[in-house]
Amino acid sequence: MEFVGVLVLILVLTMLAGHFSTRVGIPAVVGELLVGIIIGPGVFSIVKNSDIISIFSEIGVIILMFLAGLESDLGLLKKYARPALIVAGIGVIFPVVIVGGVSLLFGVNLMEALFIGVIFSATSVSISVEVLKEYQTLNTKEGATILGAAVVDDILGVLLLGVMISLTASQNTSAIGNSNLGWLVLYQVLFFVGVYVISKWIAPYLMNLASRLYVTVSRPVMAMVICLGMAWLSNLAGLSGAIGAFFAGVAISMTVSDDEIEKAIEPIGYAVFIPVFFVSVGLSVSFGQFFNDLVLIIVFTVLAVLTKLYGCGLGARLSGFDKKSSRVIGAGMISRGEMALITLQIGFAEHLLSSSYYSALVLTIVLVTVIAPFILKIAIRRKRAVA
Repeated sequence: MEFVGVLVLILVLTMLAGHFSTRVGIPAVVGELLVGIIIGPGVFSIVKNSDIISIFSEIGVIILMFLAGLESDLGLLKKYARPALIVAGIGVIFPVVIVGGVSLLFGVNLMEALFIGVIFSATSVSISVEVLKEYQTLNTKEGATILGAAVVDDILGVLLLGVMISLTASQNTSAIGNSNLGWLVLYQVLFFVGVYVISKWIAPYLMNLASRLYVTVSRPVMAMVICLGMAWLSNLAGLSGAIGAFFAGVAISMTVSDDEIEKAIEPIGYAVFIPVFFVSVGLSVSFGQFFNDLVLIIVFTVLAVLTKLYGCGLGARLSGFDKKSSRVIGAGMISRGEMALITLQIGFAEHLLSSSYYSALVLTIVLVTVIAPFILKIAIRRKRAVA
């Protein structure tokens, strides 16, 4: 029963931290992360990572990625496909190349440097959406392009993460033999073929079947079956279960039940599992090397901001937007938030990153997430001042 007491403590503190963070204009996820850092070994050492916290955290990642896929508006992507693809494409290339390249200067090996670049290619548009709503800019062409680019960004990020995990798995199997590597590649090809089949035919059929069952919340239950099933299949294919969960969300988003599923699953995730995930990230943070990592944190924070601001801004300019609108779009793509943290945590679990850089990267993501809304507000105000 000891974990029940720990869970009560986590839920109470994350609820309060989320509330006060939001009140002062800081994303709630930052407050939840700080809870983990404060109660963890980094400060007071009240709570330590355990097997059951890891299990809850893993379920939290799966649900969070499922919700991310569920919220991927494919209709919006089609409407603003060209600018969204250009903005997201350049906005992914810049961090991977520049942040990954600079990582090499800090003595990071090539595989870890590439993964660090992938971490900072992620965008958490939910934080930007709040600012866009506040300034009534969400339903403008800039807001729609940011949302569309975020959809592409998420998909590209998941695919890049899958590639990185596959490369690591390939290296691990190379000592065993090429036959195992061949099977691994085959499994992953079959998985993505299965994603298409499930999205096109199986998920709609299962959701329709669930609607005819005389069972309470049958469709949300079926959605969780699809989510967990695809996460399990993804893991069998040598990929992270979170990747399968993301594509399960995309599959459900194309059915008529997507709104009902989101309303049913979101409370489950955010009431228990997702707060534990963010706290578990904070529990892994240590300040033992903070002063040694200070230059790295500052450099990565600056690069994380600039690569999205100017990378996505360049993509917007190439898509026909003027300078002020491009700056709004670039600023709207800066925030990393939960998407970068998920990518970091998954890659860390898959041994894509050593523990030496973990704490520094978490702190960098927190700093960028706090800075991003203020840069977006300034960009919107400047555009309105000119107009």
